[in-house]
Amino acid sequence: MAYVPGVALLAALVVGCSAGADSNANGADSKAGSPTVTPAPPGKYLTLPAPCRAVPRSTLKDLLPGAAALPGDQQDKVFRGSAAVTYDTDRKVGCSWKADAPNATRSLSVDFERVVSYDPAVSDDDRADTVYTKKEKAAGLSSSATPGAADEKGEESGKAKDPADADATDSADPSPSEGSGEGTEGAPGSGSNPEEALPSRILDNLGDAAFLQDLPKQAGSTAQHHTVSVVFRTSNVVVTVRYAEQPALITQMPDGKELQEKAQALARKLAEALSE
Repeated sequence: MAYVPGVALLAALVVGCSAGADSNANGADSKAGSPTVTPAPPGKYLTLPAPCRAVPRSTLKDLLPGAAALPGDQQDKVFRGSAAVTYDTDRKVGCSWKADAPNATRSLSVDFERVVSYDPAVSDDDRADTVYTKKEKAAGLSSSATPGAADEKGEESGKAKDPADADATDSADPSPSEGSGEGTEGAPGSGSNPEEALPSRILDNLGDAAFLQDLPKQAGSTAQHHTVSVVFRTSNVVVTVRYAEQPALITQMPDGKELQEKAQALARKLAEALSE
């Protein structure tokens, strides 16, 4: 047996270990380092519009008919609106208007929320969709409550149209009448009781996602107050439009169909303005 000096044996062992480490580092079994996380894309909107100037004066005149009878300076005050108090105008702004007329008081409010995700793995749009979805569920219009009822829009976003629309229509108008007809977005006409004939529902062709919530007077209340809300999301901005009427007499009933149509029309104008 050949004799290997201790120094030579030690050198051979060091070379062998180095070779094994190199082959292990460059081989297929080597473990890669931590992957680099690519930040999610930012939202489309970096700023918000001035809320009290977001609604054209001509639209305000239509939505607040009581202002037409006011003197010029009082009209100007009504149409200027009242800005909502917020602590971060880059993230959330709003404005409200109100006008009294002999037969009714109408009020309008518009709120804009710009959503920003601080998670690099979650985009601003996805975070805004989460904010919107919470509002939709709070209105009772979520896909979890209506499985299997999704249309093309619902399949893409995980939300579905509310099949309770049909039930609400049947209960509100069990038999056709001469005064009934089709309303907006496929809803039935006002008939003899417009409050009962127009249910809350998902809206199509408004932003990336939208819904309408109809809130007639509360049960047991003598006041015929009626509020309609339209909420929509476009990219990372969530917009809420609230339009309400309070008749002067408890015997008068607000026209829910008209309130819904005008609230939707304003929401579409705001969506178009944001996309410009």
